[in-house]
Amino acid sequence: MDSDEPHKIPINGVLDLHYFAPEDLSTLIDEYIRACLEEDIYQVRFIHGKGIGNIRRSVHALLERNPHVTGYQIADGSGGGWGATIANLRPQQGS
Repeated sequence: MDSDEPHKIPINGVLDLHYFAPEDLSTLIDEYIRACLEEDIYQVRFIHGKGIGNIRRSVHALLERNPHVTGYQIADGSGGGWGATIANLRPQQGS
């Protein structure tokens, strides 16, 4: 596989952040939320891992600033527990 080619991220409401650099999270999360809304997906699970919580805190800060997010919470045990965050999205107006 050619490493210069962009990787296609499936728009299915689940984004595993383990594969991305922390400095890319802001753009990545905003673009993924936008893509989910285009697919009429209104709940997204961001898998950030448990670790020491730096990525989780970054994800939560980004979700707080995103105008399409109506709320978020740590996933329950079946959804990844402390290692994932579930964000609820507001449907876009006029689409």
